[in-house]
Amino acid sequence: MSLIPYDDRDGVIWYNGAAVPWREAKLHVLSHGLHYASCVFEGERVYGGRVFKLAEHSERLGRSARLMDFELPYGAEEIAAATREVVAANGIAEGYVRPVAWRGSDMMGISAQKNKVHVAIAAWEWAAYFGDEGRLRGIRLVFADYRRPSPETAPVGSKAAGLYMICMLSRHKAEAEGYDDALMLDWRGRVAEATGANFFMVQNGELHTPTPDCFLDGITRRTAIALAEARGVKVVERAIMPEELAHADEVFLTGTAAEVTPIREIGPHHFQVGPLTRQLVEDYAKEVRR
Repeated sequence: MSLIPYDDRDGVIWYNGAAVPWREAKLHVLSHGLHYASCVFEGERVYGGRVFKLAEHSERLGRSARLMDFELPYGAEEIAAATREVVAANGIAEGYVRPVAWRGSDMMGISAQKNKVHVAIAAWEWAAYFGDEGRLRGIRLVFADYRRPSPETAPVGSKAAGLYMICMLSRHKAEAEGYDDALMLDWRGRVAEATGANFFMVQNGELHTPTPDCFLDGITRRTAIALAEARGVKVVERAIMPEELAHADEVFLTGTAAEVTPIREIGPHHFQVGPLTRQLVEDYAKEVRR
């Protein structure tokens, strides 16, 4: 199966206030965001031509930028309107949206307060993150070598490009070893998240999830919690230690890309795709198309 490079596609990308031909949406090699990771982004899903939780994603992009010490030149409503424009212009019915903002090339060096902030939004058709088979059977994870950093060492509340470096390395290693993803612990040795999705486990009919104090409190995470509570399921946010996985009845991930994805294996631990996970997969699939 051949892949179409992301820099050589048809369509348009919204770039600094205007729709431009896809292949012309470029940045300079000396852009600050490329060298010093002064870049934030969002990941959004399109269902039936509509972006799920668009307002929340657009607002979070602005918050992420402020945590990285820069302001977007567009407000959340303008970003949302531009996103709808891009989805429509590219004829995306079922797909993915990537808004991204970065400091440009006006200054080169760690200090770059006067650099222009650029914003772009792209949208394309996209299938299931782990494939339909993974969604139905459950995916396999291995423990990551790298750990999520302390809030004292990084702006962990920002969806910033630099924070995904250890995610990329962990995912690459997991895939090289035949796994689908990696489970990351935090700097204290507690369960944190996968490389791009939040973590949940079922114990005695209750849903347990790590407290998001050093990783993103995902929009899909909050949606899954609300769906579970609507069914009368008790949800517990707390510190979870890796040895507790031995006593979990079900385990799954949530994320804009991953949606609700069951897990069947984490290192030495094996799980069944159980009834609560299956129910939340179904409930989420309905929620995104309401």
